Amino acid sequence: MPLFNTVISWLMKRRIHQIELFMRYPHEVQMECFKSLINQAENTEWGKNYNFSSIKTPIDFKNRVPLSHYEDLKPYIERMRLGEQNILWPTDIRWFAKSSGTTSDKSKFIPVSREALDECHFKGGKDLLSIYCNNHPNTRLFTGKVLGMSGTHNMHDADATSFHGDVSAILLQHLPCWINFVRTPNRSIALMDEWESKIELMAQITINEDVTNITGVPSWTLILLKRILAATGKHSIAEVWPNLELFVHGGVNFDPYREQFRKITTPALNYLEAYNASEGFFGLQYLSDSSDLLLMLDYGIYYEFIPPNELDNENPNTLQLHQVEVEVPYALVISTNAGLWRYQIGDTIKFTSVSPYSIRITGRTKSFINAVGEELMIENAEKAIAYACEKTKALVNEYTAAPMYFSDNSNAAHEWLIEFTIPPTDFAYFTEMLDTALKANNSDYEAKRHHNLVLRSPVIRTLPPKTFYNWMKIKGKLGGQHKVPRLSNDRKHVEEILTLIKSR
Repeated sequence: MPLFNTVISWLMKRRIHQIELFMRYPHEVQMECFKSLINQAENTEWGKNYNFSSIKTPIDFKNRVPLSHYEDLKPYIERMRLGEQNILWPTDIRWFAKSSGTTSDKSKFIPVSREALDECHFKGGKDLLSIYCNNHPNTRLFTGKVLGMSGTHNMHDADATSFHGDVSAILLQHLPCWINFVRTPNRSIALMDEWESKIELMAQITINEDVTNITGVPSWTLILLKRILAATGKHSIAEVWPNLELFVHGGVNFDPYREQFRKITTPALNYLEAYNASEGFFGLQYLSDSSDLLLMLDYGIYYEFIPPNELDNENPNTLQLHQVEVEVPYALVISTNAGLWRYQIGDTIKFTSVSPYSIRITGRTKSFINAVGEELMIENAEKAIAYACEKTKALVNEYTAAPMYFSDNSNAAHEWLIEFTIPPTDFAYFTEMLDTALKANNSDYEAKRHHNLVLRSPVIRTLPPKTFYNWMKIKGKLGGQHKVPRLSNDRKHVEEILTLIKSR
């Protein structure tokens, strides 16, 4: 074990030095990444279609290769799933990360190359630990085990030559065998596809382990931790795992969950955010006292950014890294070492710094409400929920919101379906505080709310416990990468949930 710790420490210090270098020379690193991607893919079907061999600069690339959504790449990806190779990327691709991002009926199958595993996803995990240990030199992280909330994977329905599953499950499947000695539960349980049984088994098995760190999506991790407390009769997770020191989270905004974690863990627990998705690992928290995420520039991903005034254009103009400004929301565009070319991932970010390039996730390009020109984004909603909870001492478990349209008797509104862990004692005051925060954070919303002329006060509906859980279960979306959609510009999800409540 001492030798193991010495080797790990040396590798981490070496990587910290490399991270400091790309922070110092970000544009050179991105240009090197760009050239490498173009050179590697020039003899693929995609590379030949767009004559990659003659592309010399990012300007050539932008002028030659169109921006793409999943629907644009889907025909190529479907051929790859059936066994064809050298289409979008030169090395063989057998694994595909199944992703929806929300409870959408359509699934995406994102190609996962060996390069994406080694140079992006795994590298991100190593960097996360390196940065954490660098910031916490007295850590005892490696004296116990990591508990990972992994998804599931399955064989391709039509062809046994390819496989698909949650990206977390694909990563677990490809981890070196020695990792099994430092993680819990074992792989067979971690990859189970029936989430209720999986949570129960995970709780029973991990209770007796010395867990020092947890990695997972906040909502599903909370379910597991609460099940462990119920099974042990303890009041705090610190009574079960006294050496627990780190929770690594991602996938959703952590702020609505922070207070719930504080109530059942210890104040000494450290939190670290990672910006990883099926398409790649993009950023991680690099300072203990700041929630800003360092944009990782040497993971085989070339970045472009769509400014807000271009989002509605048919052929939006993109900016390179050196052209971005702080505090401006940009839609993220990526080209990756798994063959996603000028791919619009659907996330919006803003830069909090350009030295180094640090970001915060502000939402989704399709997660918003804009029924009457209010342009309510997820960032506004998250801040407003947090503010209303702070003012009323409430705790929100899950929520979703959608527009209520004009009728003969009333003007429009936003309908919020909220499942509380601790409900407010005064719901009218909670509604008022939510509305106040939305006005403060969104001038368009504030203008539409003026004298109730266009939008009336938000309509809050309290849902019974486990409503969202049951809804996700019915849709076959328990666990893994699936998340409750926060904002929708139509009423599909809201009506499904209200119908579910009425039927019970």
